[in-house]
Amino acid sequence: MRSRSLTFLLGGALAAAVLQSAASGQTPASGPAPNETLSQSYRGSQSSNWEYQKVAPFKVFDNLYYVGPGSVSVWLIPTTDGLILVDAAQEPLVDHVIDSIRKVGFDPKNIKYILLSHGHLDHFGGTGKIKALAPDARIATLEEDWQLIDQFYQAAAAGRGRGNRDPGMPFKRDMVIKEGDTIALGKTELKVYKLPGHTPGSPSFTFTVFDNGRPYKALLFGGPGQRNGVEGGTQFLASIRRLKKEFADIDVPVHVHSWLTTYPDPRGGTVFEPAKQLANRKPGDPHPFVVNALWRTWLNTAEAGTIKYVEDAKKGTAAPVSN
Repeated sequence: MRSRSLTFLLGGALAAAVLQSAASGQTPASGPAPNETLSQSYRGSQSSNWEYQKVAPFKVFDNLYYVGPGSVSVWLIPTTDGLILVDAAQEPLVDHVIDSIRKVGFDPKNIKYILLSHGHLDHFGGTGKIKALAPDARIATLEEDWQLIDQFYQAAAAGRGRGNRDPGMPFKRDMVIKEGDTIALGKTELKVYKLPGHTPGSPSFTFTVFDNGRPYKALLFGGPGQRNGVEGGTQFLASIRRLKKEFADIDVPVHVHSWLTTYPDPRGGTVFEPAKQLANRKPGDPHPFVVNALWRTWLNTAEAGTIKYVEDAKKGTAAPVSN
């Protein structure tokens, strides 16, 4: 039962690797396993290798920085009036996130919003510690995800549901956002959408990123993978179909994980592989994070896979999902 709870809170692929490593008592070597890409290694063979997880932060666009560990994305959006942080990772990697913010030239105390992409521990576990450094920051997510966070800390206080993971510093329910809201700071605006499936909420955000002043339409999809069961699969399928209808023109999908089983990125991952290309980009080269064609391919692939999953789930033959 403890393993099942941990898998739900961390995401199947990461949790399974952590549990397997803990059971074996082995420390994984530094580097991807055979037939494993760099991005896969952060959520696979190296998921509990904390030093390996401490990737160097980097600038992606004029107004978007990666400041997370390898296994889960944390994004920093600087504005003229302060900082917006999307997700907060979890212990023992929260200090790495804080250090990464400083390394790219910003002070964590200037964070004005901490937006949580969904209510799973690997995304919200560091929120309390970061909030302590940024007392003016508002913590925001959808009601459905606040409920998951509240339930987690209630269970953790009672000694349940945390598995072998540090739950981090608890934090209080703050700002409840909803579909149609706008998070505005300085000249930056993020529009809020509810795209459930991975959780019953899964807030997503559209905003504009700039590459040397050139604008691109970005979407951070808060839950790019369904949860187990007919309800989760059906919700996710509806969200994918909405994305196909309303958001097929997205230039920059901003990912909450660097590797997903359903994302057909030929580079092997959605964050670190294009980051290598970005580091070697020459004047006139396309930006490797501007991938509208891959985005549309992923939506088609996700739709087909989820249709089959829901059909199998209704028959009781669906394989457990991990994402």
